[in-house]
Formats: sequence, structure tokens, C-alpha cells
Amino acid sequence: MDLKEKLLSSFMAFEEKVDVAAELHDIRTEALKNFEAKGFPTKKEEAWKYTSLNAILKNDFSIFPKKENNIDIKDVKKYFLNDLDTYKVIFIDGIFSTFLSSTTHDGLDVCLMSSALTKPKYKMVIDTYFNQVASKEESLTSLNTAFAFEGAYINVPKSKVVDKPIEIIYFSTGKEDALMVQPRNLVIVGENAHVQIVERHQSLNENPVLTNSVTEIFAQKRAIVDYYKIQNDELTANLIDNTYISQKQESRVSVHTFSFGGNITRNNLNFYHHGERIDSTLKGITIIGNKQHVDHYTLVNHEQPNCESHQNYKTILDGQSTGVFNGKIYVEKEAQKTDAFQQNNNILLSDKATINAKPQLEIFADDVKCSHGCTIGQLDDSAMFYMQQRGIPKKEAKALLMYAFTSEVTSSIKIPELKQKIAKIIAMKLGVNMGFDL
Repeated sequence: MDLKEKLLSSFMAFEEKVDVAAELHDIRTEALKNFEAKGFPTKKEEAWKYTSLNAILKNDFSIFPKKENNIDIKDVKKYFLNDLDTYKVIFIDGIFSTFLSSTTHDGLDVCLMSSALTKPKYKMVIDTYFNQVASKEESLTSLNTAFAFEGAYINVPKSKVVDKPIEIIYFSTGKEDALMVQPRNLVIVGENAHVQIVERHQSLNENPVLTNSVTEIFAQKRAIVDYYKIQNDELTANLIDNTYISQKQESRVSVHTFSFGGNITRNNLNFYHHGERIDSTLKGITIIGNKQHVDHYTLVNHEQPNCESHQNYKTILDGQSTGVFNGKIYVEKEAQKTDAFQQNNNILLSDKATINAKPQLEIFADDVKCSHGCTIGQLDDSAMFYMQQRGIPKKEAKALLMYAFTSEVTSSIKIPELKQKIAKIIAMKLGVNMGFDL
């Protein structure tokens, strides 16, 4: 039995296990039908032209963990923002960990998706937001919707400035030979509210893991959302991350994606504008080697006038790694005075590394300021020579140039402790010990 058949045959048992409401049953059933019709995406689809899942799907994944597994805090402490007090929503093999988490209902909700989906007091919110911005056509999003039950539920009320960041972390222990998990996150940020969120998926050993994650984010009028994704997993871990963001008038949402680890990583990031004077920021750093594969697929849909979007992705590839950037800016006819910028810069450190870049602009308005740029090259030999002439060893000179290359992205991180953590990860990836913070 292949993975698709296994998922389809497990659906009825899953629904009996989670005891879903009738309305959710209809949503799940329709989503499952879409996945059944389309199956897992292949390279025949334009959006997946450069990324194949065939090798991953050969694994015999467990769809549900056989038992609840515990982990010791000392073994995972390094994955947290240790120097900072945070709210924490932590999962182990897809199951919520009360011991590691720090949730709240005091002035805001930072809790479990399973509670929101099953408790009557959340019904109005779920009816309003759940599955409203996520794609109904994309097969892997549909698969997640069909099996959506556990994940993080965050609801920030009007005018609330959340006093500390929120960490969402999914740990995989490797107690299963191969495990598939499908977390579902729902984030609602009220009018004039502000929140900072850090999300991470982390396997703790070398057993294969496939994570099919979906996050829906709703930013109301003048809301501010800073969202950070850290992807530095084991080389046997695979992540498909689907994030959908709905923005209302004058809201500001930024998503930073840091892709360093994992086998195959696919980031689908979709912004939808539903008001004027909206600002969207999409930034990312990818540093990979060996045979790693990272694919960024972005969409910013400008529907209303006087809005801005800014994309800046930096990629460093070594070994036989492969990078993909497919960025699309769509400007509808009504979206006059749009200011949209897209930049993708890539450095190849190896002759066997590959980058596939496809920046796209589709503009139907006539009074706009839109631009995109893409560069692919190697480190500047003259700059390397200049630094070595002044006594900087070649390895350190190379690392300094790559630090400088990524600084446009790291400089915009608004959580100092996270900025330091990312700097250390970058230094580790480059194989140096730098005596400064970015």
C-alpha cells in the first residue's frame, strides 16, 4: 500500500478518533476528495517543476504515532530562545507536551488547535476563520485540512500588544521508523494588535520524517505580525510548509524564513491583500550543502490600491545542493499605486550546486511601481584577495563575505535573542567562529 492509499484508508478511523463536528466533517470530506483526485504533486505541475517528492514517498510512514513519547528538557533546550521568556506551544511526535509548554488564556489565547476545533466556546471563531484563506485546490493543503486536528491556536484580541514572543515547536523523537505529521496552525491578530511568533520543526534523530504543515494567519486593521520560521533539521527530515496570510487595511505582516537543514524543504508562502495601505515583507536566507533541496514558492496578491510588498531572498549553495525560487507578484486592475519589490540573490560555492530562479510579475494596473531582480554568481575574487592581503585567512574572509551577503535579511530580525541564534547557526553552517553578532 502506497502512502496515498494509506492516508485515504485511514481517514474514517481518524475522524472517529477525533470526534469532529458535522460542519468540520463536510470540510474534511471535501478536502480529502480533492487530495484523492490530485494526489501528491509531481514535476509535471508547473509550480512543482523543480521539486520531486518521489524519493520521500517511498518511505513507509506511520500516520499516527503509536504512543505518546516524552523527551528531557536538557536534550532540547538548545532549540528554544533560552535567554528570553516566551509563551511556548510544544508538540512531540504530533502530540501536545504539557511539560514543555507555557500556554495562556490571560488576555489572549495561546493554546491548542484541538481545543479550538472541539470546544463550543471557539465555534464562532472557527466558523469564521478555519480554512478560509488556505487553498481549496492545492493537494497537500487539502490533505492537511482533511486530517487537521492538532497544532497551535493563537488569538490576539483588539489593541493587545503581546508582552513576549510565542514559540511553536514540533519535535520528532524517531521512536517510529518513519513518521508523517500534519500540524495545523491558526493565528488571528485583532485590530491594532501586535505579536511576534517563532516556528520550528525539529527531528531528534535520523529516522525519516515528513511534515505537511499548514498555517493560516489573519491580520486585522492596523495589526502587526512578525513571523519567523527556523528550518535547521536533520538531513532525513522533509518539510512542506504552506502558509496563507490574509491582511486587512493598514496591517503589516513580515515573514522571515531561515532554511539551513533538512533533506527536502518546500515553503509555500501566500499573501492576500484585502484593504488599502497594507505592507507585506517576505525575507529568507538559505544556506545548504550535500544533496539538500530547498524550494521557495511565494505569491503576493495585490487586490487593493496603495499597498506595498517587499521580497528579499538570499541563497548560498554548496555540494550538490539545489535551490529553487519561484516568486510571483500579482497586481489586479483595481490595485493602483502598488509598490512591489522582489529580489533574489544566489551564490554557488560548488560547480555541482544548482539554482532554479523564476521571478514573475503579473500586472493589470497601469499606475504601479513594481520591480524584480535575480542574480546568480560566485564570491568576488577581488574582494577575497583584498581581505587576504590584509591578513585575514581565506576561510574567514570567505565567511565574512557570506555574512555580508545575508546581512540585509538578518538586520531586519526584531527579536535580539533570535538574531543572535541565527547568527550562530550561520557561522556553524559556514564552519567558522565569528567574533561578532550580525
